Amino acid sequence: MGLTPLQIWAVSDGRAGIDNQVLGLAEAIGRQTPVQITAKRIGWKAPLDPLPPRLNPAPRWGRSSGSSDFAPPWPNLWIAAGRASLPLSIRMRKWSGGDTFVVQLQDPRLPATLFDLVAPPVHDRLTGEGVFPITGSPHRITPEKLAQAHTAFRSQLSTLPTPHLTVLIGGKSKAFNLSPERAERLAEDLAKALGQHGGSLLMTFSRRTPEAAKAILRRRLGGFPGLIWDGQGDNPYFAFLAAADIIVVTEDSVNMVAEAAATGKPLYIAAVDGGQWRKRLFHADLAERGAARPFIGALEPFNYEPLRETDRLATEILRRLAARRSHPAEDEATLS
Repeated sequence: MGLTPLQIWAVSDGRAGIDNQVLGLAEAIGRQTPVQITAKRIGWKAPLDPLPPRLNPAPRWGRSSGSSDFAPPWPNLWIAAGRASLPLSIRMRKWSGGDTFVVQLQDPRLPATLFDLVAPPVHDRLTGEGVFPITGSPHRITPEKLAQAHTAFRSQLSTLPTPHLTVLIGGKSKAFNLSPERAERLAEDLAKALGQHGGSLLMTFSRRTPEAAKAILRRRLGGFPGLIWDGQGDNPYFAFLAAADIIVVTEDSVNMVAEAAATGKPLYIAAVDGGQWRKRLFHADLAERGAARPFIGALEPFNYEPLRETDRLATEILRRLAARRSHPAEDEATLS
């Protein structure tokens, strides 16, 4: 008789980057034990949205119209990320009578004792009991997913000259921007690298890439062999990672850098405008592992062990779940 699947709710605010984190971790657990994954989305009506999580007076009834339903039977494992999930996450253990193991990704900026496990990035410098830091962020990248994506785009990629330079462009956030001036410099550096090494360019933009920066990069680099995704049709992001010989990623996105580092392919990080000390710590961590180098126009192959932090976190969660089942009385005491 097979194992009963572990019921997992992967809870996010619906943003793609947050979705990828909770689903990526749930899928990683599923690679080690049978699971049934349910994706849940959470949002709040206007009066409740700005409230601190512990002051939200209606965490099960004040959700916005686009939110998922949250009602028993509760899952075995709750994996959540993003501020919107916190009013539910901090109450889930009590609602379930301690039967649901609650994992909160990122730094919730609340006491870790409100959850069963907090899994922030190492660069947040959060430590303590119930905290399991990882380098970067959880994601959905696996060799199998990359191979499937590559197959789906094989007809478009197979005729392109090698080496393939994959470029992942982020853009504007609270701490960063990709100004026209910076886009011009980045385009020139990429053109220089392509001119020296030949091959082809595989470039994709994020939702945060400014239109002016897109136009500059397309104009300057459009003459090189390759593909620059125009946002139409299926997103070739995974396929571009699969086909890459070398990867360049802008520094603003932890998710994109972590996903690129999971491929084990030479990874270069390109500067944009602005800065943030937490991102610098992340990039320094990768550099110490030999997994990333700054992009200053020159590219060369190098090797490193692919980043497998999502699987490492999944293993830790299953270990803690097994320990809880072995000592249920101790766990119940934490709820009283």
